Amino acid sequence: MFTKLSLSNLSAIGGNVTKPSYTRADLSPGIVHIGVGNFHRAHQAIYLHRLFESGRDRDWAIVGAGVKSYDAAMRARLEPQDWLTTVVELDPAGFSATISGSMIDFTDVDPEALIGRMASPEIRIVSLTVTEGGYFVDAKTGGFDASHPDIVADAANPAKPTTVFGLIIAALMRRREAGTPPFTVMSCDNLPENGHVARNAVLGLATGRDDDAHDWIAENVAFPCGMVDCITPATGPREIALVAEKFGIDDAAPVVCEPFRQWVLEDNFPQGRPALEIVGVEFVEDVAPYELMKLRILNGGHATIAYPAGLMGIHYVHEAMENPFVSGFLKKLEFTEIIPTVPHIPGVSLEAYYHKIVERFSNPAIGDTIPRLCLDASNRQPKFILPTVAARLAAGQPVGGLALEVALWCRYCAGTDDKGNAIRIEDIASDRLTRNALAARDNPSVWLSMHDIFGDLGEISEFSAAFAEAIGNLWTDGTEATLARYIG
Repeated sequence: MFTKLSLSNLSAIGGNVTKPSYTRADLSPGIVHIGVGNFHRAHQAIYLHRLFESGRDRDWAIVGAGVKSYDAAMRARLEPQDWLTTVVELDPAGFSATISGSMIDFTDVDPEALIGRMASPEIRIVSLTVTEGGYFVDAKTGGFDASHPDIVADAANPAKPTTVFGLIIAALMRRREAGTPPFTVMSCDNLPENGHVARNAVLGLATGRDDDAHDWIAENVAFPCGMVDCITPATGPREIALVAEKFGIDDAAPVVCEPFRQWVLEDNFPQGRPALEIVGVEFVEDVAPYELMKLRILNGGHATIAYPAGLMGIHYVHEAMENPFVSGFLKKLEFTEIIPTVPHIPGVSLEAYYHKIVERFSNPAIGDTIPRLCLDASNRQPKFILPTVAARLAAGQPVGGLALEVALWCRYCAGTDDKGNAIRIEDIASDRLTRNALAARDNPSVWLSMHDIFGDLGEISEFSAAFAEAIGNLWTDGTEATLARYIG
């Protein structure tokens, strides 16, 4: 017998589930969060839930929001359960379930509704998880891509924006007109200097307006940087069934995640913030070293294991870590090329951090998949791998292992594994990637000539030569033999 998740049914849910000690009436909104996916609900929403459990700062509840069709689908799943989410931590020592009640509403997925909610005086933070590719970053320059069609459309019609950043500008201008202080914009996406990237997007779109929006935002709106971390697989029938069978909860959109969270955040919130340090958020003056550590060692590590595992027909991340060629590749690449590019952080052991991510990747309970790690690589590689390549090249250091990682991605994008089985490439640029990956078998420069991804890296001979050798070996000898040769 399963109990449908809702406020009215909380008392009927079994005692092995942690339920909110606060009531909905105890909470009032302080944050609009755009992009209510699994990661947000496993991370930011849980930190706030725990803070509310402590009895503190209950005027900082979350209002969900979105701009895409999948946001509307999430809203439709959550509305019948009163915006509650079951979050299951997949600790091999024993699973635990928490019903999170920190989100109290979800705006209609409609531009005017979202602008109006963000303009409300009680909203003091607007937070974002809109994916790494949602910030309109020009891969060649690293700056804002003002030529993107969506941005061009918003710039031409600022009164009817459709992008997240056009909507934010519209809400900020409405607040200015009403004499309401501006909200803080807090990115929670996996991007280096994510606050600066969000600021560049907002200011880039505001440039050229006739209402001095650019200058007013630049002078008055805060964009703190933050580093976020919690491995959170996608939800499918397996996860929905797990929540029902183990905890007796009928949840249309549960979240499963690892029993690990980290959030390091710059303390730059002019209109105030919840006291998240009480529940483990670390507030620091400069997040950049922590971001770099995570993006290169963890996210770069995910990319390192993803493509060889995919080419060898491995489906689950923990199974990839059991393969000596995949785990050996990860260890050697991390210690020889990736970790040496990460600056020292006082009180932090990079070696211990690496061993912790190995433990996390190896957790069989998570059920994280290789296809998930391979998603959206045309946006992820420029964030997680290519900056490390550039750093080593700038220092005159070899990049053979990193070039092999890029070659593995290229070989994966050819659309078949080493046994000839079809691979589905989940990427907005999938057709172009597959076409160029196949062409790179005979002409490796075709792959590196994608300037929107590689910038000028493909023109640097040390990198292009190492890539050409690696892709040739992968096609000639296969993944396992190529990895074995690299590991030595």
